[in-house]
Amino acid sequence: MSLFASDAKGAIKRAALSLALTPFLPKPLKLAMTLAASFGAIKRGVESIPKEGITGDTMEAAAIVVSLLRGNYASANATNLLIAISRAIERAIVRRSDDLLLSLSVASSGLVWVKRGEDEIRISADEAKAGDIVVAYAGDTIEVDGITLSGLAAVNESAMTGESLAVRKERGSRVLSGTTVEEGRIEIYAEATGSDRAAARIARVVADSLNSRSQTQYRANRLADRLIPFSLGLTGVTALVTRNADRIEALLQTDYSCALRLSVPVVFKAAMYRAGKAGLLAKSAEALEKLAKTTTFIFDKTGTITNGELEVVETISLNKSWSKEQILALAASIEEHYFHPIAQAIVEAARKDGNMRHFQHTAVEFIAANGVFAYVEGKKVAIGSRRYLEENEKIDFSSVSEIAFKAHKSNLTPLYIGFDDALLGVVWLKDEPRKESKEALLTLRALGVKKCVMLTGDSKAKATALAQELGFDECRYELKPDEKAAIAKELRANGETCAFIGDGINDAPALLAADVGIAMQKGADVAKISADITLLKDDIFLLAAAKSIANQTVSRVNQGSAAMIAVNTAILFCAAIGALSPVATGFLHNGSTIATLALSSIKGFKLPAPRAPLEAPLANGADKKPARVRRKTPPASR
Repeated sequence: MSLFASDAKGAIKRAALSLALTPFLPKPLKLAMTLAASFGAIKRGVESIPKEGITGDTMEAAAIVVSLLRGNYASANATNLLIAISRAIERAIVRRSDDLLLSLSVASSGLVWVKRGEDEIRISADEAKAGDIVVAYAGDTIEVDGITLSGLAAVNESAMTGESLAVRKERGSRVLSGTTVEEGRIEIYAEATGSDRAAARIARVVADSLNSRSQTQYRANRLADRLIPFSLGLTGVTALVTRNADRIEALLQTDYSCALRLSVPVVFKAAMYRAGKAGLLAKSAEALEKLAKTTTFIFDKTGTITNGELEVVETISLNKSWSKEQILALAASIEEHYFHPIAQAIVEAARKDGNMRHFQHTAVEFIAANGVFAYVEGKKVAIGSRRYLEENEKIDFSSVSEIAFKAHKSNLTPLYIGFDDALLGVVWLKDEPRKESKEALLTLRALGVKKCVMLTGDSKAKATALAQELGFDECRYELKPDEKAAIAKELRANGETCAFIGDGINDAPALLAADVGIAMQKGADVAKISADITLLKDDIFLLAAAKSIANQTVSRVNQGSAAMIAVNTAILFCAAIGALSPVATGFLHNGSTIATLALSSIKGFKLPAPRAPLEAPLANGADKKPARVRRKTPPASR
């Protein structure tokens, strides 16, 4: 891809051609060619007066006009060329950043099975229309928003709701794009497709936010506006005292506006581009600016500091004739046919035992989002939720020992096993903390974070134990989902600048209530829309990378602004005393701006602790439409 857009390249070519040819042309042609080349710069300066008053564009236009009136065509063309180059670099950096951010935010669009009469054909999801009947099988990603017409399936909605356990979908159930069918088969009446899908709406939010300005940029613009009278005043005083046309022309070549107005947004855009490459979608410059100031990080526990992968922690036998190992083996023998997180955890735990007995059983029948059942030696084995065993299998829970339910207080996930119409045992599973959680907290503190807070619905004992293990400064436990936003508001009211990290639908109010909302890669659609920053990889250590990039960005802006003010002040005073010619002044002023822009584009960001590269490209680069595949016989459900 070309570095500069066609209009920017055209401006540079015209300016360079005019600078090269005017020394060899007669005077009338010199004026005509220079006017033609610099018309755009002069027009911008004139048009800015009624809109914004006297700006940097006005000063640049005035410098070119004065040079033309004095017949100094070399100075006019040199100034115009440098202006064209600086604007082209600024536009290239901004466009590169915006294009990347938009590509990162566009939801993937794969293939779908669509009913056409009695047949099913496989087409691109982009070709699906509202009103189509889309068929989703086990392993398929749902690519439309709609209502389930028929069938039964367990759908993993972690990408949209943040919940790791599959949800039962049957006739009348609503489904969202971006979710995955783990078991079963459903037919969906498509209500929203393509860009109207829930996941695709994130792209529009990002597009709308790309033109937002940070408070730093507003301050830089205000400072530039306040310094223009200083430049004009110095020019006026020099004119009255010296009446030297060269000095006046030289002073008009220099102002603070260009450097400040261009360099600040470019630094932020370069940072957003680097963040995108690192696996972070920062939706605005203001998000990075606020993150740099953030001193308190608030974490919702589930799906953020825990990894969403279940593990068996205990098996309880409620029948003296059965050992814990036998109960686990019985459950694994039946669950090994399926691929949902609970089933995988059960099978893995049984295999680790080393002496796993395989129970011969009849064909397993799946009750979507509730459990499974089969027959062993003529007796029914039902495995699943308490509601399923109580309501569907009529198993009595009232006389069960309290020990079977002790882990409820620890917020573990129970899996109940019924055998021959009685409760046989309970398997408890838990969601382990991410391995990188502790490292992430330590690195955040090294980057200036003063407090890390964990929010959870767990019991006090469970929550405080985990918080101490990972190194949290504060833990709020036994919370209801709607209390998270109130905590973010409370901490802000106490003068703390807060970032909230979450992934579920219930986290959206807290993401909006915090100074900076950060959504996990597998977070809910509404969480990603509400957040200021989204992780594009399921790695919480990226929070440290985000904080580091934000810190470096604000530091560069502050240092760069101070340096630009110092340099341009020196150029102004040298021009005022006649130490610099108009051409030299123009080169120094515009050259320093170009150097700042170029440095912003190529200067890297040092990220904490090198991380593994992203497993897959972030942008959706499939240009070719998939071939249509026709199928008359649906595949067997996995």
